[in-house]
Amino acid sequence: MKSDAITGSKAGITIAAMAAALMSVLDISIVNVALNDIRASFGTPLDQIAWVSTGYMMANVVVIPMTGWLQRRFGFRRYFTFSILMFTAASVLCGLAWNLPSLVAFRVLQGIGGGAIIPTSQAILFARYPREEHGMAGALFGLGAVTGPLLGPTVGGLLIDAASWHWIFLINVPIGLFAAFMAWRNIEQKDFESSTERVDRYGIALLAVGMAALQYVLEEGNRHDWFDSQEITALAVIAGVALITFIVHELETPSPVVDLRVFANRSYAAATGINLMVGTSLFSGTFLFSLFLGSVAHYSALDIGLLFLKGSVIQILLMPLVGRFGSKIDGRILVALGIVGVSMSLWTNGHLATNADEAALITPIFIRSCSLGLVFVPLSVIALSDLKPEQRGNAAGLYSLTRELGGSIGTAWMSSSLSRTTQLNVTTLTSKVDVYSQQTAEQLAALQGSLAGRVTNPTGAAYGILNMKITAQAMVRAFNANFMVLTALFLCTLFFVLMLKKPARGVKVEGAH
Repeated sequence: MKSDAITGSKAGITIAAMAAALMSVLDISIVNVALNDIRASFGTPLDQIAWVSTGYMMANVVVIPMTGWLQRRFGFRRYFTFSILMFTAASVLCGLAWNLPSLVAFRVLQGIGGGAIIPTSQAILFARYPREEHGMAGALFGLGAVTGPLLGPTVGGLLIDAASWHWIFLINVPIGLFAAFMAWRNIEQKDFESSTERVDRYGIALLAVGMAALQYVLEEGNRHDWFDSQEITALAVIAGVALITFIVHELETPSPVVDLRVFANRSYAAATGINLMVGTSLFSGTFLFSLFLGSVAHYSALDIGLLFLKGSVIQILLMPLVGRFGSKIDGRILVALGIVGVSMSLWTNGHLATNADEAALITPIFIRSCSLGLVFVPLSVIALSDLKPEQRGNAAGLYSLTRELGGSIGTAWMSSSLSRTTQLNVTTLTSKVDVYSQQTAEQLAALQGSLAGRVTNPTGAAYGILNMKITAQAMVRAFNANFMVLTALFLCTLFFVLMLKKPARGVKVEGAH
């Protein structure tokens, strides 16, 4: 038996992987809902509270690409169980944090544990399920991974309303202990032998410095006006030099901590490119839409979470179906249909107005949810099933990393673009408003009449309201323009579909990831 072969209860391993994946992704979305409450609790300035998310993501992206090497070093059972327990213990410490620095430090520990959970869960399922069942393995993994973001905002809002923000971390304890117990009890690698290859210290150091610096630039760049800041410029240079040196070093060393040679597989390289674009469009699209709902439609955080839940619950039903029956259809066709569907949802987002009702707001979420089910499930099977079993742990880590990086790049890009586009629209609209025109005069007169007797300065208040209307219209135009940019960008992903290998005759097409 090969050292990477996994035996044990298939049901028990599946439950452990799904529960761990659910906990990990739930934590990311649930924390974002609580940032304002955490800031109020600690009296933290607005420009510092983002470190609660930034610290976690910096640790996360450093660990993710190293998961394959760590799996070979310690084995699936020990490494996966330890990562879950580390994440759970760090969650307890986060819930007990007494100030912002302590919370950020514990979030870094949480990110170290959490970085291993997603790629290791995926690699374990692909190792335990036979090749012909990889579609279902990918669907079950995806089910755990997508349920977290769906429930996160709603669960977070309910916990904060009922108790306090501390419970968004403490809720991980029962899930984590259960997942760790199931993993330790069910995962078996009878002939596992720890890797004796030398530790790639230079590779680890370059990866840690490069990825941490890059993630910081992406997370904090917009807040510091990008390259107008010496700090961001210096870190961008450090990230570039470290990562380029890392790539050269990993391709030359006989025992790399991250085996980049896996990209020689054309289908894996193309699927990873699609995954990067999925992360870019999915995370940035969700960021824009959530911001639109809060700033334009004036939804509360809990209402935004409920809206996403209503529109996305179809994913929970769709993914197992795609995993079960998707093998009957060429996986490339499903991925292409999913890309077109996601592009259609982004295009629909780009035509929303300030007075959009709930049905109009749910429609693009529903379209996107159905389409992502077609992309997630086949894409990971196409990416990972064609690789050698010993390559999958490393490949799953890189595959997960590309989606995380895509999300960071897309969110940073859209955040900066939205601010810039809104300002341009304000300038354009303001230049077209003539205070001496009849139409403007009539609007001002109507506003002054409605405000008479209610404010001390009706004229000034009327001009203020008019300015607010101009700003609101500028924001709507900016949101629409950025959604259309994402639509065009994501449609270009169809090029990568052409690079995916056609399954050999007689080999069943699998679904997956």
